[in-house]
Amino acid sequence: MSDSEVSAPGFQNALAGAGFSLGRVPLQTLQVNVGRRCNQACRHCHVEAAPWRTEMMDAATYALIAAWIERHRPPVVDITGGAPELSEWFRPLVEVSRSAGCRVIDRNNLTILTEPGFEDLPGFLSEHAVEVIASLPCYSVENVRRQRGNGVFERSIEGLRLLNAVGYGTRLPLHLVYNPVGPTLPGPQAELEADYREALRTNFGIEFTGLYTITNQPIARFAEDLRNRGELEAYQELLVSSFNPSTLEGLMCRSTLSVGYRGEIYDCDFNQMLGLDAGGEPRRLWEITPEELVGRSIATGSHCFACTAGGGSSCTGALGE
Repeated sequence: MSDSEVSAPGFQNALAGAGFSLGRVPLQTLQVNVGRRCNQACRHCHVEAAPWRTEMMDAATYALIAAWIERHRPPVVDITGGAPELSEWFRPLVEVSRSAGCRVIDRNNLTILTEPGFEDLPGFLSEHAVEVIASLPCYSVENVRRQRGNGVFERSIEGLRLLNAVGYGTRLPLHLVYNPVGPTLPGPQAELEADYREALRTNFGIEFTGLYTITNQPIARFAEDLRNRGELEAYQELLVSSFNPSTLEGLMCRSTLSVGYRGEIYDCDFNQMLGLDAGGEPRRLWEITPEELVGRSIATGSHCFACTAGGGSSCTGALGE
């Protein structure tokens, strides 16, 4: 979706009004999307991941990305999908990244932990000290059912118990992710975290490290859902009217590089799904160095208002409330 598709000031105008130039700073996080296949098909998914998707990383691409990680050693390697664990290259990517001294994040949907054949996944993650960031849209069974389908809440709770059993939430970092069910902004992150902690501890005996709130992006499946209900324009207007200049300094696109399953690079995961190439031209990860990225401008669109609305939104939660 481009700025011209909504009746709102362009994001570049908002940046100019805030007196801020949005450019890249030294790379901190390499976020690798290993494919679109998932064991779920959530209504809010900006990747439009699903069990029937076939787009997955191949061996040649994995080898080139692994070699880049070994050479450049980014501080963080953030592995996402789909359900990234469904990729045959998920575990090798974890191992090569940890061997290179990188902190590794697994974007985990929790239900993958109860799929047949993945019984050893909690132990693998624990053994390699992988940080788990797990999607749990709400601590209410009804809200999770509305967004992710029947039975998902119960399986998510079981997945959390499996992670707790190998030290996640106590000895190892386990962060949960909250997405609003509908076209609203997340509430204050600290308050939601307190609510989650009380509900999960009291009702299920579950511990976790912290909560990240992430604003739903008006793209892909979520945008189509809003469009069908006649709510897309109002949601876009909410995001624009909630623009918060104090979020700009911490935007993830400044220090994160998103890599697609074919190795192509983008300024963020959302730009990847919209096909907005980093630097304005198609390039593969192995064609650049981290140093080349510093100072480059960042591709933007109307969807960027989602990251700057209210308390802000990034892959590690709110940017400042």
